[in-house]
Amino acid sequence: MRRLVPILLLLLAVPTAAEDLRGRVQLLAKGGKGPAKGVDVRQALVWFEPSGGAAVRPPSAPFVMTTKDKQFVPRVLTVPKGGRVVFPNQDVILHNVFSVSPGNAFDLGLYKRGPGKEATFKEAGLVRVFCNVHHAMVAYVWVMDTPFLANPGADGSFVLTGLPRGPGKLTVWHEQADPVMIDVKALADPVVARVEIVRPRVPAHLDKAGKSYFGAQRDRYNQ
Repeated sequence: MRRLVPILLLLLAVPTAAEDLRGRVQLLAKGGKGPAKGVDVRQALVWFEPSGGAAVRPPSAPFVMTTKDKQFVPRVLTVPKGGRVVFPNQDVILHNVFSVSPGNAFDLGLYKRGPGKEATFKEAGLVRVFCNVHHAMVAYVWVMDTPFLANPGADGSFVLTGLPRGPGKLTVWHEQADPVMIDVKALADPVVARVEIVRPRVPAHLDKAGKSYFGAQRDRYNQ
């Protein structure tokens, strides 16, 4: 019996078997007529949600999305559910970062160059981020409840590693397209996701008060 104890402990320490999922993202022009031109497939996002769920834990330090040269950097950011994001301002002009996305709406108000302000994202899903001063400033925060995600390479290929065995749902997202969702039953089978580009890079949107940006006072702080 004494000899069996170390063996049992060793068996309990063996990690659960994991697999990889490989595939390719193809960006197509509107209508599916040929490849999309001038659109970077590396800006797409791919993630896998196991049928049995997956645990995520936000880090103690916040993520960073910077306002620089009247742009958000990075333009697309993924954070685990419950994660925090700080928005430093590296411009010499004022910015007002906000979102009206349900479950994660926030408004940081006007602030000048400096370390910025912070928002916490408690609900999984897409958060569309804008500046209340500059209409063309657009970014996206994906709040995830799965750790299995990746960006495709320049050729559209991707690999998700360490996935638990079993079925799940694969989602492919690009800011200019509708999400493509694929039911995955066998992880060993490569996946091809055909994503149709249907929207401009700067989507139509209103300011935080629900009004048009294109009034007489537009960009009044950009002088």
